[in-house]
Amino acid sequence: MLGDFIIFAFNRFIFRISEFIRQWYLRGFIFHAHRTLILLESLDKIFALKITWRFLFKPLYQDHSIIGYVLGFVFRSLRLMIGGIIYLFVIIIAAAMFIIWAAIPLYIIFKIIDYNPVVNIFKIGI
Repeated sequence: MLGDFIIFAFNRFIFRISEFIRQWYLRGFIFHAHRTLILLESLDKIFALKITWRFLFKPLYQDHSIIGYVLGFVFRSLRLMIGGIIYLFVIIIAAAMFIIWAAIPLYIIFKIIDYNPVVNIFKIGI
């Protein structure tokens, strides 16, 4: 009877650990990626990189003079560069936030393992 309880408790412990890992890392990654894509989609309404790339060599405001072509290329090139830099910045920040968020459980585990009550009693400050 006690052996069955120990087996049951061990199985529940393993189940809870695996559920935590699945919830924290898999579903957390999906949630984080979804939020990042929503942000990038909202930025795409401002920068419209695909459309800007398609019309890169077209004249600005259908002005088919040399000035229209030059200004169209310059303005669209700047828009592509600024949009690309902002997209890259958002992706790097989102990836860094996810890595920090994913490292939180590991940090807590390492802090628990490294915990030494004798040293912490005599710690002053910090």
